[in-house]
Amino acid sequence: MERITSLQNPRIKRLQLLNKHRERIQQQRFSMEGARELGLARKAGYEIESIYYCPEIFAKTEYPHVLEGIPENKLVEITPAVFEKLAYREQSDGIIALLRPKNHRLQDLTLSDNPFIIILEKVEKPGNLGAVLRTADAAKADAVIVCDPSTDVYNPNVIRSSVGGLFTVPVGVADAQTLLKWLQDQNIHTFAAELEASKWYHECDFKQASAIVMGTEADGLTDFWLKHSEYRIKIPMQGQLDSLNLSVSTAILTFEAMRQRNFNQV
Repeated sequence: MERITSLQNPRIKRLQLLNKHRERIQQQRFSMEGARELGLARKAGYEIESIYYCPEIFAKTEYPHVLEGIPENKLVEITPAVFEKLAYREQSDGIIALLRPKNHRLQDLTLSDNPFIIILEKVEKPGNLGAVLRTADAAKADAVIVCDPSTDVYNPNVIRSSVGGLFTVPVGVADAQTLLKWLQDQNIHTFAAELEASKWYHECDFKQASAIVMGTEADGLTDFWLKHSEYRIKIPMQGQLDSLNLSVSTAILTFEAMRQRNFNQV
C-alpha cells in the first residue's frame, strides 16, 4: 500500500485544491473528512475515488469498520503531519476521502405520497446549509432543494456542519423557474417565509404536500418567490432584532409541519 510522507506530493496538492469551488467543478471531485461521514456517503452510493487515512489517528476512531470492503488500490496511507495539513476540523479520526459528486437533478428525487420539502434560495453560508440539512435529517424531510445557489453543496463546511446530513438527505439544485414548474407539476404547495407576511406560520396547513421557501438572512426572499408562492408566512418575534438565523427559522417551520403531521407521514 502506498504511504505518502511529503506535503509536496502531487496527490496531496490536488487534494488541497479541492477546498476551492472552481477546483471542485474542474476536477469533478470533492473531499470529505471523517469516518462516520464516509460510512454515510458509502451507504448513499457515492463513488469513492480514493481514501487517505492516517493509521496512527484512525486507530482511535469510533467507526473502525468503515474501511471494510474498500479495495486496497483505493487506500493511501498518510503520515500524521500530512493529515494535519489536510484536515479542516478538530478531533478528527484520520480519514479524508476523495469522491465523485452527484448531479442533484430534480427529476432524480424520490418523494413520498405527501412530501415536505425545504427550499433555500441563494443560500450563501455553508454553515447554514449544513445546519438545515441536519434539521431535514431529524425531521425526515423528503428533500432540501437549493435554488440559485451562492455556495455549492460540496463545500467542506457544508459537509462538516451537516455532520454527514448531506449524505442522508436527498438534495436537489435548480434555478427558480425550473423549480417552480417542478413544484407545480408535483402539486406541492409553497409557503414563502418573510417578515412582512400577514399569516402566522402555525395557522398554516402543512398537512398537505408542502414546501417552505427560505431566503437569505441579509435580503430575505426575492420578488420571484414572494410573487409565485401560494402563501406568505411569518414567525412571531417580540424582541428588537428583525430576524432569526436562517437555520433556526427553518427548524421552527419544519417542526411545526411535523407536529401537524404527527410525525407519521414523513
